[in-house]
Amino acid sequence: MGSKLIMKPSLYLLAFAFILLSCLKEKTITKETVVGVIPYEGISAKKVQDLKNAIEEYYGVSVQILPRQDLPQSAFITIKSPRYRADSLIKIQQRAIPKGVDYILGLTDKDISVTKRNSDGSVKMPLWRYNDFGIMGLAYCPGNSCVVSGFRLKHKSKDIYFGRFKKVVIHELGHNFGLPHCSDKKCVMTDAVESIKTVDNANPALCASCKKKIQ
Repeated sequence: MGSKLIMKPSLYLLAFAFILLSCLKEKTITKETVVGVIPYEGISAKKVQDLKNAIEEYYGVSVQILPRQDLPQSAFITIKSPRYRADSLIKIQQRAIPKGVDYILGLTDKDISVTKRNSDGSVKMPLWRYNDFGIMGLAYCPGNSCVVSGFRLKHKSKDIYFGRFKKVVIHELGHNFGLPHCSDKKCVMTDAVESIKTVDNANPALCASCKKKIQ
């Protein structure tokens, strides 16, 4: 959901970065909808359980915690710093969705990135910044696979940190369910425009308009 190219200068210039592919149709989400969660190496079991509870409470879906996995080396890159390509992780997850699972969500504390592009497919400029752009989460819209990282959500307050994590998870799953970015700055589906302040300002919930689209 959020991203920043270089971590060290500041944790306050984070942003949401997404590859949104044809948000043409929202999906109806019911209690029979199953979201499978992949805990990647290093993320705590408690954090995964708390996020599972948050998804079930908010979307009213069934969430299954899948077996813990190592992050695939095929997604690992060192263009600017050691990190994992979020688009590669999404595709790898898609190829191995278990039977009975409708959507797959990967959770990690490792850094993830994408190439950020313009609407015509060209890489945004400056190239050094956007060719490998660090993000908080990524989802296809609509789709069935997304990934969220806590690497760029850190805060000295555990409550703020977890609140950010929960918002990004709700946001990314919202994209998978077919929701595009929302113009309501308080809606969790708002575009953060590369600022962590936007994330903190948003509510951990869909606005009435977005909620109606998937009910």
